[in-house]
Amino acid sequence: MTCWYEGPLAAFDTETTGVDVETDRIVSAAVVVQDAPGTRPRVTRWLVNPGVPVPEGATAVHGLTDEHLQRNGRWPAPVMYEIAEELAEQAAMARPLVVMNAPFDLTLLDRELRRHRASSLDRWFEGSALRVLDPRVLDKHLDRYRKGRRTLADLCAHYGVTLEGAHDAGADALAALDVVRALGRRFAARLERLSPAELHALQTTWHAAQARGLQAWFTKSGTPEIVNTEWPLRPDLPAAA
Repeated sequence: MTCWYEGPLAAFDTETTGVDVETDRIVSAAVVVQDAPGTRPRVTRWLVNPGVPVPEGATAVHGLTDEHLQRNGRWPAPVMYEIAEELAEQAAMARPLVVMNAPFDLTLLDRELRRHRASSLDRWFEGSALRVLDPRVLDKHLDRYRKGRRTLADLCAHYGVTLEGAHDAGADALAALDVVRALGRRFAARLERLSPAELHALQTTWHAAQARGLQAWFTKSGTPEIVNTEWPLRPDLPAAA
């Protein structure tokens, strides 16, 4: 029987105007689908005119300027609908969805859907549950004592995955997918008997523990930052952005 990390996987990634899930906007997104390791991935991309200025700092990361997005990007409302439909299709086909730092990308998508579609991301998964694999959460749990950062670039270097064109949504999604496959093989003894649904449930617990540990460190060091324990989607939308 094929282990989940050797079978069909999908991956999702976004590029944005910033790092605040409540107020920032999606400027590009991609869903990558791969039926098996080594097979040609299928990539669906979206480019969005967010309707707000793109800060220079964000452009410096992903290279997408206001001018380019205004000329080539689509309005957010239909794009957010299409992305949610694509993710729902992956869930209906029982493909696990790889999302690096899932609470960021999925919460941002949820807020965009609420903002532009008067809906929520959960609505698309009432019929088929979303099963998320977050390489950041998995790596921090399975190799918790390893020193160093755990960005996507760091994980790619650690697991021997090539990352070409970093901060392009399609490239990052594919790299995250490859990291999950490599991680699955490295920790096969601990993962091969777990289904994606079981892993999804476990990651909610693992992420919460990781967040509490980080919060304790922030508190000890006098850092005022608040760490959210929810995974893979932060609930509750505060006052409209």
